[in-house]
Amino acid sequence: MTLLRAATPSAAHAPHKPVDQLSIGEFLIRRLQDYGIRDVFGIPGDYVLAFYSMLEHSPINLVGCCREDNAGFAADAYARVNGMGAVCVTYCVGGLSLANSIAGAFAEKSPVVVITGSPGMSERLNNPLLHHKVRDFRTQLEVFEKLCCAATELVDPTIAFREIDRVLEAAARYKRPVYIEIPRDMVRVVPGLPYDFRRAEPKSDPLALAEATSEAARWLNACQRPAIIAGVEIHRFALQDDLMQLAESSRIPIAATILSKSVIRETHPLYVGLYEGAMGREEVTKFVEDSDCLLLFGTFLTDIDMGIYTANLDPAKCIYATSEDLRIRHHHYQDVLLGDFIRELTALGPRPPARAIPDRPATNGAQFVLKPAEPITITRLIARLNESLDANTIVISDVGDALFAATELTTHARTEFIGPAYYTSMGFAVPASLGTGVARPNMRTVVLVGDGAFQMTGNELSSIVRHGFDHIVIVLDNQGYGTERFLHPGDFNEIHPWNYAKLTEVLRGGTGYEVRTEGEFDDALDKAWADNSGMSLIHVHLPVNDCSPPLARLADKLSKKV
Repeated sequence: MTLLRAATPSAAHAPHKPVDQLSIGEFLIRRLQDYGIRDVFGIPGDYVLAFYSMLEHSPINLVGCCREDNAGFAADAYARVNGMGAVCVTYCVGGLSLANSIAGAFAEKSPVVVITGSPGMSERLNNPLLHHKVRDFRTQLEVFEKLCCAATELVDPTIAFREIDRVLEAAARYKRPVYIEIPRDMVRVVPGLPYDFRRAEPKSDPLALAEATSEAARWLNACQRPAIIAGVEIHRFALQDDLMQLAESSRIPIAATILSKSVIRETHPLYVGLYEGAMGREEVTKFVEDSDCLLLFGTFLTDIDMGIYTANLDPAKCIYATSEDLRIRHHHYQDVLLGDFIRELTALGPRPPARAIPDRPATNGAQFVLKPAEPITITRLIARLNESLDANTIVISDVGDALFAATELTTHARTEFIGPAYYTSMGFAVPASLGTGVARPNMRTVVLVGDGAFQMTGNELSSIVRHGFDHIVIVLDNQGYGTERFLHPGDFNEIHPWNYAKLTEVLRGGTGYEVRTEGEFDDALDKAWADNSGMSLIHVHLPVNDCSPPLARLADKLSKKV
């Protein structure tokens, strides 16, 4: 008999059954635990009830959600702070409802395991019209093959264990979502075969690695104005310590992008700020674009991160290294892993000249001075909120000015800031906060969400109340889709007003606050911060035409295209 060799062992959760006595469902649960997944989000349905029952009797915690897409957002945020997440739903009506949130996880490299039930193999004879089915039995699988980096349908017991390992290994290696479909009559099938999982560790080509790092070190030693842009892959692949060792030993300043905000603590002396092309602060943009050797590590060159393509980055001055590509100026290197490249470059000890870092607003000594009677604005709200943040706070922003204004917040530790800054799907933040609450219950989650986005997925506050999380949810009410008003005005940007502060009565939990002035917001925030008994919802009335400086700069660039 040959036992499973786990990729990431978790002895505390590992069952004692030998592998050849495990059912397909039991094996999948064991492997989820081995990858550090302690919680699974989702909604049950008849095609997945057998697996749900198995999960319920396992060490894994089932987290019920209000909607499937919300469950996907929650699993995405959980994956961002935990390393990997999982969501489990029924066939088609559940799975296809997940499509948007899983598309966002793919776009932003968040490793979510999608598990779905489906009609049993014995039910599929003669192609019957079973409920939830659309077109044919492979429709959902084919959809998720486009949204995930690996997918499988567990229809053959002889290879089911190998397929599970292949797909989960892809999630761990590529940091993207994967898809596992289990016909309901396969969940309790015991293949009864010996099985040995041997993880294929990716390796760099040693010659390519040596040549690439040698070229990069020579360039760094010869340059005068080096800088690093730390992208989101630095977080996804847990390379923060490696990156900081290179930056600190070589005295190279670091900028981040919107998507990678909080990849390093923003109070670090080498931190410059967010690089956003012409959208960002002028001094940061100039500092980065004046660099004669710019190291882009794990950076996505998206339109938002690059300031709607206003970034002025000369490829002849760039080292572009990601998990999938390495380019030094116009030289391309194959089979060089991002982590290996950073570590080997550090070992070569490059010592370029030190650069003076421009002053940052958060560290220039200015303190927020309250103007109690003044109407609250988004810029002043962010400045006041900034005073309350610490290393035990996670900020989750939805898209729109919730995201752009929040770029001015200072994060004090890693993974303090989460926002869908590339895929930009409205409705992300509230369900995402359920994911962070489950993954990091010892940290305080603050949610910034516009009224339009809140009306899409705010019902997930029900789950937050149910779990007793002390989240602070700040609803930015400007009576509609504020960002789109600046891009293309029209009545279609208006929405029906809600009395958001009263929702705590409907949910039978939490405390609601309604504010219009700086003094009222200051008082509500103080009370919410001191209240650990449950969720606090702060309804902030903002002027209809109010916006942050980053949004104004974005609208100026993007409105010409729409």
